Amino acid sequence: MSPLSPQRRVYVETYGCQMNVADSEVVAGILSAEGYAFTSEISEADVVFVNTCAVRENAEERIYGRLGLFSTYKRENPHLVVGILGCMAERLRTNLLERDLIDLVVGPDEYRKLPELVEGAMNGAKGVAVRLSRVENYDDITPYRAEGVCAWISVMRGCDKFCTFCVVPFTRGRERSRTLGSVVAEVRALADQGFKEITLLGQNVNSYRSGQFEFADLMLTVAAVDPSIRVRFTTSHPQDMSDRLIASIAETQNICKHIHLPVQSGSDRILRLMNRTYAVDGYRKLVDRIRKSIPGVSLTTDIISGFPTETEAEHLMTIDLLREIRFDGAFTFKYSPREKTKAWEMGDDIPDEEKGRRVWDITRLQHEISGERNRLLIGSTLPVLVEGPSRKSAQDFTGRTDDNRNVVFPHADEQQGDLVDVRIERSNSATLFGVIDRATVRRSAEPYQEDAA
Repeated sequence: MSPLSPQRRVYVETYGCQMNVADSEVVAGILSAEGYAFTSEISEADVVFVNTCAVRENAEERIYGRLGLFSTYKRENPHLVVGILGCMAERLRTNLLERDLIDLVVGPDEYRKLPELVEGAMNGAKGVAVRLSRVENYDDITPYRAEGVCAWISVMRGCDKFCTFCVVPFTRGRERSRTLGSVVAEVRALADQGFKEITLLGQNVNSYRSGQFEFADLMLTVAAVDPSIRVRFTTSHPQDMSDRLIASIAETQNICKHIHLPVQSGSDRILRLMNRTYAVDGYRKLVDRIRKSIPGVSLTTDIISGFPTETEAEHLMTIDLLREIRFDGAFTFKYSPREKTKAWEMGDDIPDEEKGRRVWDITRLQHEISGERNRLLIGSTLPVLVEGPSRKSAQDFTGRTDDNRNVVFPHADEQQGDLVDVRIERSNSATLFGVIDRATVRRSAEPYQEDAA
């Protein structure tokens, strides 16, 4: 864009996981370096991007639903550029380009081309860039972030696991990791900007490798940058949850004591069909090692219900596993067939209504377990990082504990980013409610362990 050109404004909507949130910040970093500005109002935009998810069918349906709204704005402003970014762009590029509304279709490894493609679209040329890369990790791009408390950092891209239900290897490509030095530099910059919590992201983040460094090295190095900053990570694969990584979490005060560990099913046969590379007994032993090494750790999981050929007995195996392990939370999804995956070839023989019933069984049980586990914390005092006002009351703040529980409490003069001690008075399955017992203001780089001890 010419320095004399009027500044163009970009509106971005992001769907899907935190990886997509981080990707949108990369997109914003690339475009801001070229002089673009950003707006939160679609009516003010010259360029509209939707960063999409293709992991499940309902995520794609939501995007198609939004395109109707974008059509309205394009009728009012024929020069508006509309682009589809991310996994859905990679998977459905031909279908998307056939729509008159859409000017650009850009996959997750081609964001560097966006300035050129937008300029072309401004002159009437449709653009497509969806080639996957074995090397692109945006290591040298500074993501554009608004001020805040929590930041997400992509430390690797793609996945090599090829779970039979998962489209990620086909939409995001094979695994490649950023250098340890580049991640550490980004964490230092975030610390200087006042962020108080960072989450390291990857499709399978604990398979991170950079030269001689593995994920435990990255976690320890990042945690040492600023001991007042909490460090989290997601999402992990049971196969790569090493004893060294478990020990690093246990022994490092500012690495949060929460692990998201997707199990997907309680049936060994279904796990083999999913190509999950572990058995239920191995997963059970891993959970035992984690809980013995990290007392008080919070464990959450993912479950897919209604995978091809899953029987009622196998569904009940998953229910039994939930009762046994007693996760603190679980994300449960109906199986959604995805083209190109191995599971696509297995058919989709479980009726949607039956999938829904099984999801409800799992969700109802997990709701009870989460409520019971949260009630155990009533009467305790927990350090909570203040994230901002509660959505339901301007008189309340919300924040999270070290082990990733949401807490709501009345506030006085606390500020976003403070670490406060909250005495828990009541709870439900999703939230703890309490009052500040002793506020410890953390507006400078004081050691995290002084308050966490």
